[in-house]
Amino acid sequence: MLERLGKSLRARYGTDYQLSDAEKEYFDTFYDSHGILTLVKEKDDVIKRALQLCGYFCIVTSDKMTAAEAIDLYYSRDASEKLFRGDKSYLGNKSERTHYTESTEAKIFVEFVALIVRNRIYTRLKEELERIDEKPNYMTVPAAIRELEKIEMIRGHDQVYRLDHAVTKTQKTILNAFEMDAAYVKHRAQRISEQLKIADEIRR
Repeated sequence: MLERLGKSLRARYGTDYQLSDAEKEYFDTFYDSHGILTLVKEKDDVIKRALQLCGYFCIVTSDKMTAAEAIDLYYSRDASEKLFRGDKSYLGNKSERTHYTESTEAKIFVEFVALIVRNRIYTRLKEELERIDEKPNYMTVPAAIRELEKIEMIRGHDQVYRLDHAVTKTQKTILNAFEMDAAYVKHRAQRISEQLKIADEIRR
């Protein structure tokens, strides 16, 4: 958090930016005679006291990895465990409601695959958050999925499918986490349109 705040404040050098209460808590500021921000400095004593109040825990791994990699892996698995709990609480899967063993196994398998996909999305969004300065509220798994669901195709009067609207800035940020961009979306939409056209011709 402090690194992100410091980077954001240094980007405002040469402006008359006034710090928020959260920024003032951890940073001292210096302005010139014209009220222009020239320097920000961390309050070492305040930060030291805050760190002393932080707890700690120990993670033992079987594979060699850095502390950052270990904590990321731990939190991603923690998210999966919470998702399993939510699956039971909110989706009613505390009782599988199946009559046969095969049906139960198939249902659990689908849920397990969904958890793998969800965990991958979570990890990619988290990595992208570390690369950008801001912390938007749409970079969570549910919010990102809702935002990407807005990318739709419609069929025009010429019977050709096209994107309903251009990819938004928010959607571009989310897509960037998965190494995709607006050009990729347009290309995929064009391919889908061609496939639908071929399928329509076959039906005729």
